[in-house]
Amino acid sequence: MAATNPIKTSDLSSIFLPEEIIGPIFEKSVEQSAVMALSRRVPLSMTAQTAVPVPLDVPTADWVDQAGRKPLGSGGMDVKTMSGKKLAVLIPVSMEVARSNAAGLFTQLQKDLPTAFARAFDRAAIHGKTMKGATGPFPDYLAETTKSVTIGTASQSTGGIYKDIVNGMKETVDDDWDYTGTLLDHRMKPTLLGATDTTGRPIFVDTTVPGTGAALAGTLVGEPVAYSRSVSGKLRRQSGTIDTGLRGIGGDWSQTAYGVGMDITIRVSDQATYVDEDGGVHSAFQENLVLLLAEAYYGFVLGDVEAFVKYLAAGGSS
Repeated sequence: MAATNPIKTSDLSSIFLPEEIIGPIFEKSVEQSAVMALSRRVPLSMTAQTAVPVPLDVPTADWVDQAGRKPLGSGGMDVKTMSGKKLAVLIPVSMEVARSNAAGLFTQLQKDLPTAFARAFDRAAIHGKTMKGATGPFPDYLAETTKSVTIGTASQSTGGIYKDIVNGMKETVDDDWDYTGTLLDHRMKPTLLGATDTTGRPIFVDTTVPGTGAALAGTLVGEPVAYSRSVSGKLRRQSGTIDTGLRGIGGDWSQTAYGVGMDITIRVSDQATYVDEDGGVHSAFQENLVLLLAEAYYGFVLGDVEAFVKYLAAGGSS
């Protein structure tokens, strides 16, 4: 942000965030979302209120005789309708910080909001849940698949965890789907790196790119792999979340698509009240706070959930 044009909280009451803040937040939320990293991006309405049809298959072409009936190109295509769903977060900030270092405050928002948005999006797309555990905004979600493999099923002599993952790939491929990537919980990193063959040699080579902060991190069984703490459902320092036992989702990611809205809105108030997680009511005026309410729109569609396979921890039930 240019020093000659500082951002002030007084400039931002009930308006859109400046473009120099909006762009990085959306792009970083896409980088940090494991589901978005593997899925296809499609347009979402500017207002995020208009439903958008999304084809999740390619049209069928066929040979015809001269002057013969032409094949219907949309035959067999699965078309889903995407509409924008609102994500919101309310952030209390001390009045002194908001007024004395507004530029620094919004720099911090550029770091924190993408993580908050990405976690909420992945949790909804994977588990069909909100961050509080209620029914999520999207009609379909990845963990609905009936295909599953329990990690640890294969013995070390038959390939161990590598064989488990390949068995999941085989389930989807044998069902006539492609296997184009895997989404894993962070707990799987040390498990994979610690896996060895019967002679003690590592099975997997670390292909991650450190320091990028991106969810997409190398390859696994020859296809892209992305990591997200939302896979298990248990988020660090997030009350109310539990470990479902889900450790991964793999399959045909051409069956998923997402969209992001064009604007993030922010409302600033030093008069409003808010309710904390314990039910306590707080007054911004009385407690000398500034309340920042950030809102954004995202969409997600899933074609056939059976194009995916779940990888479960022993005893997992997701």
